[in-house]
Amino acid sequence: MESMPYICSMSKICIKNGLIINEGQTQGGDILIVDGRIEKIGSQIDGGNARELNAEGKYVIPGIIDDQVHFREPGLTYKADIASESRAAIMGGVTTFMEMPNTKPSCLTQELLQDKYDIADKTAYANYSFFMGASNDNIEEVLKTDKSNVCGLKIFMGSSTGNMLVDNEQVLENLFSKHDFLIATHCEDEATIRKNMELFKEKYGDALTAEHHPQIRNREGCLLSSSLAVKLAKKHGTRLHILHISTEDELALFRNDIPLKEKLITAEVCVHHMYFEESMYATLGNKIKCNPAIKSKKDKDAIFAALLSDKLDIIATDHAPHTKEEKANPYMSAPSGLPLVQHAINIMMDFHQQGMISMERVIEKMCHAPAQCFDIKERGYLREGYHADIAIIDPNKQWTVEQSNIAYKCGWSPLEGKSFKGKVDSTIVSGVEVYNGEETLQGFGQRVLFDRD
Repeated sequence: MESMPYICSMSKICIKNGLIINEGQTQGGDILIVDGRIEKIGSQIDGGNARELNAEGKYVIPGIIDDQVHFREPGLTYKADIASESRAAIMGGVTTFMEMPNTKPSCLTQELLQDKYDIADKTAYANYSFFMGASNDNIEEVLKTDKSNVCGLKIFMGSSTGNMLVDNEQVLENLFSKHDFLIATHCEDEATIRKNMELFKEKYGDALTAEHHPQIRNREGCLLSSSLAVKLAKKHGTRLHILHISTEDELALFRNDIPLKEKLITAEVCVHHMYFEESMYATLGNKIKCNPAIKSKKDKDAIFAALLSDKLDIIATDHAPHTKEEKANPYMSAPSGLPLVQHAINIMMDFHQQGMISMERVIEKMCHAPAQCFDIKERGYLREGYHADIAIIDPNKQWTVEQSNIAYKCGWSPLEGKSFKGKVDSTIVSGVEVYNGEETLQGFGQRVLFDRD
């Protein structure tokens, strides 16, 4: 299915007889949507001339907010673009995405940041925001960022593409002390990784494989960098959000004894760090090569427990597509990252069906918590007056991930051949149905706004 043209139109929809999962409760009811907003939530709503969507026996949830994706536009559109990946997102119930700045060119000026918003305004199927990028020499551009309509500042405290590694301690001090809203960090200590890489290259040479990846990008490197970020945030009172926690060691850095809304330091876990483990490199190889690396079963189990205990706040994907040909390269030249945005809800529902997590908690971590962490305005909840971002899921539909139903432009998934129970039946973005379970209907994303003083 090819992307459809962007169409700007509102509609009146009444979702009938659904199992509404929202704010810790599941209850039957209807939702009336008028002019892009939720007008009423209740039982037996008379929608008048509204188009009805029968949700009997289906979950009705707030649209998922994915706070970390790489959609590769501009500059790397041979493997992904905003249209293709946002289309994959809505097929997975994701109605809002926040995209990273390591495109080509890297998003290091206000002009380049606006360029991405201009592209999304014409092509995005889901609501969108883009991180401003930091480098060792662009603090003046960083400080021009408008916190009312940009999700945050992204700092790569570990290697990245282009000029985006920030390894100058004085620059880090300046960024943490002067930037006045959320800083999101990729935390891996570059010196540790480089030292490990040299040791492994000397020992294994061309025999290096993806099985060595978690030893090269090891837990010590993660902890060193995360600890530095937390130290800087505490010193300067910075609003810090650490992305993709992958180790048990890092969990002591985070708190669960205060409400989320009071936390200055929050953290995210990605679905692949809970779903895969390092023993799987033997069969999946570069397909699950990512940064930070997927680590041991012990780490995987610990971060899942930390999610349940509220030490970790958000579930995201770090969706990062590369072509099959790139991933088929030898370990040293195969890029890191895997495509996940279409299938994250299925991974979490799989955990739910195993009795590991309730659906109410899944929705809290994928919908409510991102909205709260980023101070998103009027999204992330099913509330009267809020934007109508909604996914309807058939919890009983059996299906298998295969090339014919993968929407990523790269055309592959590490989950190929995996059967899931539960599938997105409909996705509504800002009051418009953009996916009906069979085909995408139109692009209708809006720029996300933020409630920040």
